Amino acid sequence: MADSLGTSPDDVQLRYRDDEPVDHAQVTVDAFLEQSNSAAVRIEPGDDARALLPHLGRLKLVEVNFPAFGDGRGYSAARILREAGYEGELRAVGDVLVDQINFMRRCGFDSFAPEQPLDEADVQAAFERFQAVYQSAADARRTVQEKRHE
Repeated sequence: MADSLGTSPDDVQLRYRDDEPVDHAQVTVDAFLEQSNSAAVRIEPGDDARALLPHLGRLKLVEVNFPAFGDGRGYSAARILREAGYEGELRAVGDVLVDQINFMRRCGFDSFAPEQPLDEADVQAAFERFQAVYQSAADARRTVQEKRHE
């Protein structure tokens, strides 16, 4: 990945969208809030995704950085944005592991730019591993409880 802020579409290994990829998220949340011409932003750990909620209409890309696989704050940022109605590209970047990708998708991530390439067969296996879900999430899959009462 490039040393500058943001990933290019070339860095994206997995993408689950039909629209055109958005280029670099070259601004931080603080910088984004101080300008009116940016359509892409990068959330770092510690940034409050709720600050972006009034601006969802102009956002085309939100990158969420995972500097370490054990830092789960990015999951919360994704869920906050999706539950607020954000429909643009939500890209997980950094230390993205195959073990986490299914849960990231459930939180609303739809593109991935991992530091280390993921084996696509392992990714597919991760998506197929859990057929039943017990919690509602951004992916709108029906929970076991909902299916039980059909």
